[in-house]
Parts: sequence; C-alpha cells; structure tokens
Amino acid sequence: MQSSQAKPTLLLVLIALTGSILATKLALAFRLELYSDEIFYWQASQFPALAYSDLPFMTALLAGLGADLGGNHAWAVRIFFLVMGSSLPLLIFWLAQPVTGSRRALESAILTLCLPMAAFLGLLAVPDVPLIFWGILFIGFTERATRTNRKGFWLAAGIAAALGLSSHYRFVLYPAAAALFLLVSKNQWWVWRQPVVWLAALIATAGLYPALSFNLTNELSGLDYHLLDRHPWQFQTEGLLHPFIQAAVVTPLMYAFCWYTLWYLFRLARKGDSRAGLLLSFSACNLGVYLILAPWSDTTRTTLHWPLSGYLPLLVAMPLAARQLFASLCGHWQQSTARRAVYAIPVTGFIGSMLVLAGIGSQGFNDQLQQIVGSNVLSNKMAGWQPLTDDLRTLHQRHAIAENSLIVTDNYYTQAQIRFALPDTSTYTIDEDKTVRDGRYTQYAIWQLDTQGLLASHTGRSAVLVTEDSTLDINEKTAVMTRACQTLGSLVFIDQLSLYQGDKRFSYYYVPSLGSDKDAGQPCPLPTSVWLDSPAANATLSGTVTVSGWAVAPGYGVELVNVLLNREIAAQTERQISREDVVEIADGGSDPQAPLLGFSVELDTREFANGQYELAVETVSGIGQRELAAIRRIRIEN
Repeated sequence: MQSSQAKPTLLLVLIALTGSILATKLALAFRLELYSDEIFYWQASQFPALAYSDLPFMTALLAGLGADLGGNHAWAVRIFFLVMGSSLPLLIFWLAQPVTGSRRALESAILTLCLPMAAFLGLLAVPDVPLIFWGILFIGFTERATRTNRKGFWLAAGIAAALGLSSHYRFVLYPAAAALFLLVSKNQWWVWRQPVVWLAALIATAGLYPALSFNLTNELSGLDYHLLDRHPWQFQTEGLLHPFIQAAVVTPLMYAFCWYTLWYLFRLARKGDSRAGLLLSFSACNLGVYLILAPWSDTTRTTLHWPLSGYLPLLVAMPLAARQLFASLCGHWQQSTARRAVYAIPVTGFIGSMLVLAGIGSQGFNDQLQQIVGSNVLSNKMAGWQPLTDDLRTLHQRHAIAENSLIVTDNYYTQAQIRFALPDTSTYTIDEDKTVRDGRYTQYAIWQLDTQGLLASHTGRSAVLVTEDSTLDINEKTAVMTRACQTLGSLVFIDQLSLYQGDKRFSYYYVPSLGSDKDAGQPCPLPTSVWLDSPAANATLSGTVTVSGWAVAPGYGVELVNVLLNREIAAQTERQISREDVVEIADGGSDPQAPLLGFSVELDTREFANGQYELAVETVSGIGQRELAAIRRIRIEN
C-alpha cells in the first residue's frame, strides 16, 4: 500500500468494481418492472406539486423528468436515480479527499461498493437516492465550510440542505447532526458569529416549505403519517432485532467494522480532532436515532435502509480504522493472518452487494428460477405488470364488454401500473387499505382517483374491476368484493390471469353501470372459503392418502375441487359430503349446494417421486372463478 503504484492500482480496482456494479444495475433497470413505490412516484409526477401526502416533490420530479425524456419505460423512470446513486463512490472520494488524502479517499470510494445498501443505491427510483445524494453533498460542504470558513461552501451547504429537505422528512437528521456538532465542539463555536452561517440556515429552511405547505392545507396528514399513524409507539420486542437485521443487511463483518470505526472516530474526537467529530456527529445521529427508536417504531414495512445515512460518513475513516485494526490484530495473530482478517471485511461486503443485486434481480427471471426454487418463494412485486396490461389490452376482444370501459383496481399500485402502461385508459382505485397504510389515502382523494372521484364523474359508465388476488387473504378479498359490490354496483366475473404458477393472480369483474343496479338480485362474486382437514402441514405421506376438507362459495357454489402438488393437478373431485357443522360455523348456508360442502379424494403418493412438495387446493366456482387455497408443505416418502 505504500508503493508508488498504490494509487494507480486502487484506481483500477475502483473502476473495475464500479463498472461491474453499474453494468449490473443498468441491466436490471431495463429488465425489472417498477416497484410499488416507484410507480407511485411516477404517478405523482403526473400531478406536479410542491409536496404530496407522504413526501415533498423531489422524488416525483426526478421520476417524471426521466419518463419525459425516455418515455413510459421503467429504465427511463429510474435514469436520474441511477446517475445519482452510481455517483456515490465519487461523492465519498470527494468527501474524504481533503480529510484523509487522495489514496485513502480512493480506498473509501472502494469501500462504498462493499456496503450492500450503498452499492445497490440508484437501481430503484425511491426517495433515499436523492436523500443520500444531497446528504453527502451537505456533509462535504459543511466539512469544507467549517475548515475554511469560505462563504461559498456555507451557501452550498444551505442549498444542499434545502434540496435534501425537499426529498424526505428523514433528511432533517442531517442538519440536526450539523447543529449538534457545532454546539458540542467548543473549537467550532466561532461559527455561530458568522452572518453567512445564518444565511445558509435560512436557505436550508426553504426546503421545509413544500412539506409544511402541504400539511397546513391538508390537516397535517403527512406529519400524522410519519410521526403518528405509521408507528405504534409501544414497545415491541421484535424491535430489539434491529442490530441483527442490520448485521445481515450490511454483512456481519462490515457491520462490526462500522461500529469499530465509530469508536475510532469517538476516540479521535475526544482528542480534539474536529474532522473526526464532524463525521462522528453525522454517523452517530443517524445510527443512534434508528437504533434507539427501533423497539417503538414501524416493524411492518421495509425500514432496514433507513440507517444507511449513518454508515456513509464512516467510510471516510474506515481506511485509517482498518490500519489501526490491523496493528491491533498483529499483537495477537501472525501478520499474514491479521491481514487476511482485515481484507475479509471488504471482500465479504462486496459479495453481500452482489447478493443483494442478485436477490432483487431474481424478480426479472421468475419463470426461469421458479423451475429451480419452486413456487411461493420468489418475490414478484417487480414482475408481472407487463403481462397484466397486455392482457387488459385484449380483454374487450375476448369478452362482451365495452371497449371504452373504465378500469378500477383494488389497490393503488395496480391502478398506477395500468395507467403507466395504458395512459389513454381512465383508471381509478377503490383502495382504502393500502393507501391508508402507506400514507397515501389523502393523495388519491386530492387527485380524485378514489371511489368518490370515480362515482362523482362516471356514474352510469361501464367499468372493469381488477383485483390482485395473490396479495389478499380470504378475509381481505371478501372485504374488497363486499365494498365493491356495495359502491360500484352489480359485478359479473369475466376472467382471471395467473402468472408464475399462480404466485401472481388477478381477477376481472365487469360493472355494466357504475353506481346502479346494486340490488339487481345477482349475488356478489365473493371468494371461496376453503379448509383442508387432512393432510396436516409438514406431514410425511406414503402410499394412498386421503385429502379431505370443505369449501364454501357464497351465491354460486363450487363445481370442482383440484388437489395440486407443486401447482400441478394431482387429483380432482367434487363436494359430496354433508357438513352441517360448516353450515353453522362458516356461513355455509350462503352456498347454494349446502350442506354438501365437504370433499374427500384419494391420492396415490407412489405416483410421485420422493421429496418435498407444496400441496394446495384449487376450487372452481359455479361462475368459473378459481381460488388457490390451503397451501402447505408436505413430504412424500415411499
């Protein structure tokens, strides 16, 4: 590392690693369809505003600009995020260079790619990309301003803070960390006497205006969501797993080294090193807040990326901390062993980065990978939307429905995906669950794309209701259909789309006249309730076994029951067994074939190879509606 060839070698390593990760992200950006948050921000960009119900304008602006330049393609929506996220190693080099020198700054840039969440940044069009981008610029300008007291750096720090505050509420931790550093460090108290500092602070506060203006005109709905509704604010033991979850995401060795570096900075700061104190403040403020609040905050949504802002300042000091760690280990181990131990930290981190990209990228290869890993394993949140919209394009040709029918969905991201692919189609959502959970209910009401907006403008029009069945359990689907029948009118089941062996499923229902014929006497097409009495989950089966249970399809009954092994039909039967108990306890009387609700069929397991299987029941109702239920793992062993 001390040779004259060190810097060119480090530069080549940085170029090689950056190039490999950038190429991977570009390939996946073209391959993967938009994630639910991404599609929402694209939709927000179609309604320009200073702020929206959950965030200020920055993310929607970037997504919209990309789509304006490249069209309605996933890669176009992501293009500015790819540029900003992929520039992170350069930003870290820029941040570290005046603090640690060029060679160690190159090492810091390389280590950026060994932090999985940082290497992944930019693949998705999400708010954390501009938050991190403006955040690193803010730290860098603040570091230069406090070291040189140049007015340009102070003003640049204020502008970066304003843009960051226009990206996400969580950015507030950056200026809070800067204020903490300037208050705690006595050798920085001179800063408060500089007029330009207060001017920079005034510029920064301008970034609060979009969020404040929205909240003040919409009953504080955004603040309520982020500060109250989203979090239980009651102690949850699962929150104590936060360090272990972070260790898994950051990779265990890298996570431990982050805390070692934090301790290293703390020791330097105590000795009067103001640069170490500045980095410590930005890192500890972010890491500490999320660590302390984890047991009381949201554990139901993906929040594992929140602490990333706390890890990035540590990258600046990591090369120095690694040398100290190496020296410490040499006191206990042989030098070669100590060197391997230190190099294992970035190596395992980079492997973690590639694994994260592979895990996300797997959604672009569901059909191929499903043959290896089986069904019900891979995520499909970023897959299946193109087949859905292609199917909807020809729906009116296959069924007797009006070509200009509106499209109504049961969740907001399905509505946005359809609008993205079919911009000339009028689409609405009756979602009152996910929009509330994600803090977007108010936004859809403002856009008048909700139930009230639909009925206010289109009563009497025909529509197609699309439900994403694979995201709903029986109770949720029943609630959705009940609400749809009560608000939209008479629903007629017309078709279904099953993708990835049933892992992603949609149902289509025709509404001849919105808001009318609610009492036409036609039963609401509610889903079928299914219960499997035997075999039990995780059972080991051999020879001939009995598969038995019951099914209730309100209003229409069940025509056929299929027993599936690995999503292939293994046996078929009909309901022929009287189940008075089901009539009493499961609303079985709503099924026209009651009390003949039970089924039983023999399955010869010797026809199948030994091994693990997924067993499931598929019912076909009297109107042709298929339901996949009672999924469980079993083992065949003959």
